[in-house]
Amino acid sequence: MAEVRALVLRAAGVNCDMETRHALELAGAKADRIHVNRLIEDKSLLDRYHIVVFPGGFSYGDDVAAGRILANQIVHHLAEPIRRFIDDGKLVLGICNGFQVLVKMGILPGNGAFKQEHVTITYNDSGKFEDRWVHLLPQTDRCVFIEPQRQIYLPVAHGEGKVVTADAATLDRLKSEGFIAYKYVGPDGEEGPYPINPNGSVESIAGLTDSTGRVMGLMPHPERFVRRTQHPHWTRLGEDLDPDGIKIFRNAVRYAQENLLQSCSA
Repeated sequence: MAEVRALVLRAAGVNCDMETRHALELAGAKADRIHVNRLIEDKSLLDRYHIVVFPGGFSYGDDVAAGRILANQIVHHLAEPIRRFIDDGKLVLGICNGFQVLVKMGILPGNGAFKQEHVTITYNDSGKFEDRWVHLLPQTDRCVFIEPQRQIYLPVAHGEGKVVTADAATLDRLKSEGFIAYKYVGPDGEEGPYPINPNGSVESIAGLTDSTGRVMGLMPHPERFVRRTQHPHWTRLGEDLDPDGIKIFRNAVRYAQENLLQSCSA
């Protein structure tokens, strides 16, 4: 029986790859952790997969800037294979450091709509590492990872999570053309200052998608809420608690099952 296959990209300093693989497998995919150097050596490996995930961590120690070195490595060695992967209708997810990598590669917002310098991710306004749970509200209905209008609750853990844009025109385009995937909100669904917005991101942006809806980057960590006991109040919420993080992975696997199972070579 055909199965959805996912590649979780490893590199020096990445530390959420095992949890991400576990989340994908809970969602029904067959997931492999593969080092970026192996992918550079054999670019055809990408042809075996329906989903690529850039997981969280501190790739290459976040020297220069968070995600910058891994982003440059991919731009110089894997840009065409990754672009072909997306053009073939497949899925890409970047989580925390992986989101930073996708932005600094120019994949997000991407698709020729923006130049690489139009959007970036930088140091939190608080000047410190933020480790807390946040509420997120979807801003688009075209992204395959998202359940439209469904507010979710996930943890963040980052020192450089502030999404900024080069100018007002770029921000207006992000909003008007549906590139914002999620915003930070309070429990009531309304935007607010710190700590509701934990890093000071413009327009409370917590995640971005591209024009296809098949690429998403997210600062919070869905792989850290795939079992109900990971919720900080799980003992109060009971057996019916359905983890919000696993839903993002389930949505990806379901999309691949319905649209991509004939698109991989052995």
